[in-house]
Amino acid sequence: MARDIQDDLFGDSSQNAADDTRNERPKRTGRKVLLGFLIFFLVVVIGVVAAIFIYVNSLSRSYDDNVTAVPSASAFPEGDRPEDTEGTTILLLGSDARPEGGGEGGREGERADSIMLLNIPADGGEVYVMSIMRDTWVDIPGVGEAKINAAYQNGGMPLMVETLEGLFGTHIDEVMAVDFAGFEGMTDALDGVTVDVPESFTADDGTQFTAGPTTMDGATALTFVRERHAFTDSDYTRVENQRAYIRAVLDRFLEPSTLANPGKISDVVETISPYLTVSEGMDSGYIRGLVPDLVGTTNSDIHMFTVPTNGVGTSADGQSIVIADQEAMQQVGEAIDDGTLDDYYAQHSDDDGSGL
Repeated sequence: MARDIQDDLFGDSSQNAADDTRNERPKRTGRKVLLGFLIFFLVVVIGVVAAIFIYVNSLSRSYDDNVTAVPSASAFPEGDRPEDTEGTTILLLGSDARPEGGGEGGREGERADSIMLLNIPADGGEVYVMSIMRDTWVDIPGVGEAKINAAYQNGGMPLMVETLEGLFGTHIDEVMAVDFAGFEGMTDALDGVTVDVPESFTADDGTQFTAGPTTMDGATALTFVRERHAFTDSDYTRVENQRAYIRAVLDRFLEPSTLANPGKISDVVETISPYLTVSEGMDSGYIRGLVPDLVGTTNSDIHMFTVPTNGVGTSADGQSIVIADQEAMQQVGEAIDDGTLDDYYAQHSDDDGSGL
């Protein structure tokens, strides 16, 4: 029977397209996964906090000089794309790229471990982050039916844009992708974070976590957010832990001691920017243009939800997949274009509407 997975906000670890989904997956150990919330950190660092400081020439140069820019965010002519409406929509991708090149396990190409659409409405003041289940079974142009994360492997950013614009019927302005390696350094650049651990557990590597406030460096935080085998409900508790960590990072970013310290913000940007691949238009000037819409944004103004699906199933070739809800995707796209995501979020989110 199809199972409702709408409350899994961040997806699971990186995998081959034929792997099982959620609790049906066999246990694996020792995998260095890129978690979807890494992208969300990036949004906060560069899109919310760093944007306040990016007018500083040295910080702008650091970002522009270190990111990898690709020539185009779209593989097809402008006239064939959805009309560009008010507001800003950015595609955020988590890649399973490895420093030696290629994807996980040495295979050619990279897959999108996490896929999110970030929308800033035309009047600003709010940020919506919509998570798309990476195992969603869709028709990828030129490829055929496959899990949506395969679009990145087969055609990079352009094919991901073409696929998502076709599914949602909304225009994507820019794209940002990040790979795994920047995670620990970014956490350490903040001098660690204090996480309110929801429940005590022992991780696969023997690290013990005790319920309550726990200060973590980058390596410890990575162990905390990756662990799933210690829990009977696997990914559900891991998602709760990821949220606890996100809250801790946001709290750390928004502390006066951080906001009043351009040097610390600079350290974070310098740490993460070498691991970014962006569409050519997403330079420091573009980010500066977002400042008026983002200044004053707080934790409670950042809303996250998963695009609804029709549960899980099995493809014709035997893969365990997430069944796409085509109608829901179109509704989300219409809400983006109409500037009514606030109404959609209030009706479909699985929390009380207060953000994280």
